[in-house]
Order: sequence, then structure tokens, then C-alpha cells
Amino acid sequence: MNCNTPTDVRFSFSGFTQRAGNTGDHTDGWGIAFFEEKGLRHFVDHERAIDSPVAKLIREYPIRSKNVIAHIRKATQGVVSLQNCHPFVRELWGHYWVFAHNGDLKQFSPNLHSHYKPVGSTDSEQAFCWIMQELWKSHATMPSVEELTLTLRELAPRIAKHGTFNFLLSNGQALWAHASTHLYYVERKHPFMPAQLCDEDLKVDFASETTPNDKVAIVVTAPLTTNEEWTPFQSGELRVFVNGAAA
Repeated sequence: MNCNTPTDVRFSFSGFTQRAGNTGDHTDGWGIAFFEEKGLRHFVDHERAIDSPVAKLIREYPIRSKNVIAHIRKATQGVVSLQNCHPFVRELWGHYWVFAHNGDLKQFSPNLHSHYKPVGSTDSEQAFCWIMQELWKSHATMPSVEELTLTLRELAPRIAKHGTFNFLLSNGQALWAHASTHLYYVERKHPFMPAQLCDEDLKVDFASETTPNDKVAIVVTAPLTTNEEWTPFQSGELRVFVNGAAA
């Protein structure tokens, strides 16, 4: 989620966690990260999101953020363990960076220097470490969102050639999303309409919880609601979202 004003994600997260055992089979752990100014609230659990007491906390705790990345895992590489749960976090240029990946990369063994090394055993964390390393090599200091987008558009295909590489990445300023296969987004803005979850009998009237100036962009692997128009990504497309809208 990317917004122009701090927003809570409880509605979307409620439907999202249903896919970890009820309406989907992504049962190998989960995680979520909320940016708050330069700070970060980061929660991961190797239990199913549908059962996890930590996920129950997130569903009930209205944490407000402009950028949120959440992930439910279906393991392809690496055992089911806490260190293999997405999203992953690293520091670069004095900012937290958060990354989550959906897919499977084959024969991907990048050369990584000492500053960025994976803690776990997933292809996803290796990809994140390589991206962080290449961003660090490409820019001496924090570049603009536009410059970062250009660099990421050069880097993503070099990983995507190894397999499926759907990912979300944020530094708290913007949200970048890249699709190899399935990825969708929706932009919510005034006039806000009620939304109905696909995975749960739950409906929310956003008009009662927002102001006319609010903008919210949601990016997902599969649409979360039944009555909103979700825009599909093209294969190989990388988009950046700033202040609740596709830039």
C-alpha cells in the first residue's frame, strides 16, 4: 500500500490473511512492514497468517503508514523458518528498505560483497541483497525517486531472466512494483466507494473513513475486492507509486 496520508491497512490485511489457509495455500509464514517517518515497524512469523497471534494483532491494531509491504509465503526455496519470512529489511543511505518477492528464481547466484549478504536461504533475499548492492554501486547518495526508478528498470530484467520475479520494494518515499506474471493495482480516491472483500464476508465504506484529499494505491498478486476495477501489470513492467498514485 502507498498513500498520501498515513492510513491503516486492516481491511486489506483481513482479506489477505485468508489466503494463508482458508482461500489459498500460502501457509509457510508471513510478514508485514509499516514505514513511519524514518522508522519501521516490522513483524514476521513462520506460522500461518490465518492462525498467527501476531497477525491477529495487526488485524486489530490500526497502525497508520504511507507505505506498507505485506507478504504471505508459499515456499519454493528455503525451509519454513523465521529468517526466510518476507518482507526483508536492509539499510541504505540512512534509510530502511523493505522487499518482498513472489516467484521462483533458478540458477541465480550473484556475487555479493560483504555489506549485503542473505541471512536465510531464499532466492528472494539473495535478489534483494543484489539489488541493494547494485543501487549502492550506482549512486553515491540517495537519488531521486525518478533516478531510482530508472536504475530499477535496468536491474529487474537481469534477475527476471532467471524465473518469476514479482516484487515490491519501498524506502518509505515510494513503492516500486515489478511483475513477471500476475500483479494488479487499484487507486482509491475521492469520491470513495464501499469495497467488498473477495476472501471474506467483509465490506467497508471508505467514504466514512477518509477525506476528499486522500489517495491510496494497493498492489496485489490477485485482486482483494469484488467491486473495484483492478488494473493488471504487463509482464516485465515496473511501476512506481508516490503519494497514493502511479507516477
